[in-house]
Amino acid sequence: MNSKILHLTPSSRLLPNFWQSIVQSHLENAEELKAWLEINLDEQLHFTEHLLLITNRRLVYFCPDKTHADIPNVSVYEYAYQPDLKLLQHDHAGVYRLELFEHNLRIASWCYTLTSDTSSARFIKQFEQQCTSFITGKPVPAEATEPCPKCRYPLTAEQDECPQCSSEIDTPPSTWTLFRLWRFAKPYQWQLLAGFLLMLASTAATLVPPYLTIPLMDKVLIPYQNGVPIDTDLVALLLGGLLGSALLAWSLGWSKTYILALVSERIGADLRTITYDHLLKLSLEYFGGKRTGDLMARIGSESDRICVFLSLHLLDFATDVLMIIMTAAILVSINPELALVTLLPLPFIAWMIHIVRDKLRTGFEKIDRVWSEVSNVLADTIPGIRVVKAFAQEARESSRFREANQHNLAVNDRINKIWSLFSPSVTLLTEIGLLLVWAFGIWQISKDEISVGILTAFLAYISRFYTRLDSMSRIVSVTQKAASGAKRIFDILDHVSSVPEPSNPVHLDKVSGKIEIRSAGFRYGNRTVIKDLNLTIEPGEMIGLVGHSGSGKSTLVNLMCRFYDVSTGSISLDGVNIRSLPISEYRRNIGLVLQEPFLFFGSIAENIAYGKPDATRAEIIAAARAAHAHEFILRLPHGYDSLVGERGHGLSGGERQRISIARALLIDPRILILDEATASVDTETEKEIQKALDNLVHGRTTIAIAHRLSTLHKANRLVVMDQGQIVEIGNHDELMASEGAYYRLYQAQARNVDTDLDDVISNETIANKEASA
Repeated sequence: MNSKILHLTPSSRLLPNFWQSIVQSHLENAEELKAWLEINLDEQLHFTEHLLLITNRRLVYFCPDKTHADIPNVSVYEYAYQPDLKLLQHDHAGVYRLELFEHNLRIASWCYTLTSDTSSARFIKQFEQQCTSFITGKPVPAEATEPCPKCRYPLTAEQDECPQCSSEIDTPPSTWTLFRLWRFAKPYQWQLLAGFLLMLASTAATLVPPYLTIPLMDKVLIPYQNGVPIDTDLVALLLGGLLGSALLAWSLGWSKTYILALVSERIGADLRTITYDHLLKLSLEYFGGKRTGDLMARIGSESDRICVFLSLHLLDFATDVLMIIMTAAILVSINPELALVTLLPLPFIAWMIHIVRDKLRTGFEKIDRVWSEVSNVLADTIPGIRVVKAFAQEARESSRFREANQHNLAVNDRINKIWSLFSPSVTLLTEIGLLLVWAFGIWQISKDEISVGILTAFLAYISRFYTRLDSMSRIVSVTQKAASGAKRIFDILDHVSSVPEPSNPVHLDKVSGKIEIRSAGFRYGNRTVIKDLNLTIEPGEMIGLVGHSGSGKSTLVNLMCRFYDVSTGSISLDGVNIRSLPISEYRRNIGLVLQEPFLFFGSIAENIAYGKPDATRAEIIAAARAAHAHEFILRLPHGYDSLVGERGHGLSGGERQRISIARALLIDPRILILDEATASVDTETEKEIQKALDNLVHGRTTIAIAHRLSTLHKANRLVVMDQGQIVEIGNHDELMASEGAYYRLYQAQARNVDTDLDDVISNETIANKEASA
């Protein structure tokens, strides 16, 4: 039996180990593997492990009967390349379907999830190239690749990032990150300079008393023991100097502490404000990948930790450094040999600080991430407490919190284990240093090289020296915590919004409401959501967007609101690209009514006036009347001043929706977007909301999304979407007459039965491709 060689192209590398031997055993001699695609769903949409292969000769499908067996039974289906063989992709609500057609008849289909979307695009491209090669006889051109600059993995033109490097963990925070805080401290540079000078003076004042002990010992106490009378004038002078220096150090210390504390609090406040302002400017794409609890922890606890570091620990650190430098200078000036003995422990302490700092640096960032897990559990549970109680999941959520809290405890224990060894070790080294000074000092006194007063002053100075040295070593922990917090905050500040403000903004004096979408395309992560979409909406026209879940309706609305920017093409308002308009100025012309209206904690009046804070009470009431909300608001205990709980707690869904409509009415927008505004309410409430919407829609360009097609009977045109594309457009009568996708969807709703819009659109797509071919 001849051995088979598995030839891999760059696009077919990293074939999962599970499939290596299976594929090897089924390939023919000299057959080359061009591409592969993992199929992770079966026909019942249950998770499974199947594999599709493209070789230079055929399309092969591997279907293991028992993937958990040591040697699984594998069913193999092969499809030889034919001129009429076509491979098409469709998606429905995040589930993708790959269909193989021969002579316009579907002969096979496979389902998979979003994780394989990017790979499937390359897979289909490779299939088309192999079919073309079979028909023309020309070889498939080699795939152009470039090596990854970091790991040298071959990357194709379609690959935006290296799969090897994308999973790498971020580098740990560096202490140098703290220097980036200077941008927040710069406005207070003169106060900081004054605080530094006061610190310098107060530190110098605290070093005076030990120096005065030299004459107090050598000229007063020791002579007195030898029978010399005490010089009261000298004693009074020395004691007065001690008292004066103490009072001076106290006053200077109070002044510098007060000034620097005020500055650090303002730096912390500016840091929180600027971070929050920047966060509000980021696009929805950023928030889609972040947890609420994590962002709250960054702006709240991390900025507070930095503020404490600046106001207390950094001040202590600077004082310690000045004290050590000044004390060392005084010790050297008094007796260089004894000073050298005093400084012996320094290299060992510096080495320990270096070793421990690296361990603490990564440890504290891990603590921050783990603490975010605790915050995330709280952020999930508290807003969703009704769901938790409704499903009796208190024990489960308590277990989640206990698990996150236990993880936090375990990580902290590892850090404390390191820190608990470091701190006593520094204390031991300072005690050894003090012992050496005593021994060497006594030896020098015995040789009459120094006096008792000098040794006494030395001991007083090194007491301060070692105390400050020990304090400075302890600040390593706090510094690494602050560096970790600063890194997490700068991760937000360094993030550039994917929806930037225009560099040369264009201002529209009057907005008529004409929207033009030209060749718009949009990708969300690896998934193509909008593809080459063209649509023109005239001023005052009402458009209804129709299609199944995942067809791109809400994404199109998000693009119109500029929550995201199109990847290709453009969207224009009154002939001006919306990217050229200031974001806030553009959005003031848009009124948005969502399926789940969000109300803030506050009064009814404040929620209605959210888009126009300076609105008068008369304007608020007029908007509420138009939204058919005035009557139920008056029935509340305090009317318009009644407090609304968080997220509208205490109001029914219909009442929250009518307040949301009043909020949109108050700003008098030229463009109105209704995203399933009546989807989650009963029939009676829907009628009330529909009356309010009629008032809201009048005279405005309106884009309405609805699954209930009957709610769009007043739309001028209906736009049917599928897979991010417009497949039908027209009014209700025209679409019903054409008996296309809209007709079948409408009939299905009228009969109250399910239908698969995917099959409808799929068949039409195939027919269109055949016609164009």
